[in-house]
Amino acid sequence: MFFFLLNLALSDLGSICTTVPKAMHNSLWDTRDISYSGCAAQVFMFAFFISSEFSLLTIMCYDRYVSICKPLHYGTLLGSRACAHMAAAAWASAFLNALLQTANTFSLPLCHGNALGQFFCEIPQILKLSCSKSYLRELGLLAISICLFSGCFLFIVFSYVQIFRPVLRIPSEQGWHKAFSTCLPHLAVVSLFFSTAAFSYLKPPSMSLPSLDLALSVLYSVVPPALNPLIYSLRNQELKAAVWRLITGQLKKH
Repeated sequence: MFFFLLNLALSDLGSICTTVPKAMHNSLWDTRDISYSGCAAQVFMFAFFISSEFSLLTIMCYDRYVSICKPLHYGTLLGSRACAHMAAAAWASAFLNALLQTANTFSLPLCHGNALGQFFCEIPQILKLSCSKSYLRELGLLAISICLFSGCFLFIVFSYVQIFRPVLRIPSEQGWHKAFSTCLPHLAVVSLFFSTAAFSYLKPPSMSLPSLDLALSVLYSVVPPALNPLIYSLRNQELKAAVWRLITGQLKKH
């Protein structure tokens, strides 16, 4: 779990650093400019980190499933080599998806201006500027992304159904509370991330409003990476104890 937490932390940090610093710079300096190459790099990095985050959340859900439902097989199913292979597969699939999405988006001719109604370079906003008629290529890549994310989401839901079945057999309410307080926040963040991202990318053009687009983008690009450390780190007793010792040690020095 700590190995996957490290990978998730890197993914969260990367996705936040891809969008927020540039948005803060533009806000402080009252500018809205970004270069073409900078926009392409932002699209690639954001797609890469978001895809890797969802893949890692799926793997971490599988880690919980094995630890709760098949604890005697944990060392076999999730050894160090298996964990390394799963993490490598998550990053590799994210890289491939980001490369395909970025190459497809910036290979289209843009003829409807150069103003994006968003605080970062988002693929749906860029496609609005395109005058291309290559719908089949766009639909093909969209279908690949939908299959990837839908498969991960369905796997997460199925895993939690399998997790909750033995949890509900626990006789003590304390065991229920501990299991649900750990699993439900993670499931809520994943649902928020998936639903807002899917709606943002799949909603019809008639429902495209600047305020709605901005709210959806914040919900799936900023909120989940910000909440993940709280859900995974601060609920861990060892990490809370270490943070508490650090705080109390600093207070004693002062």
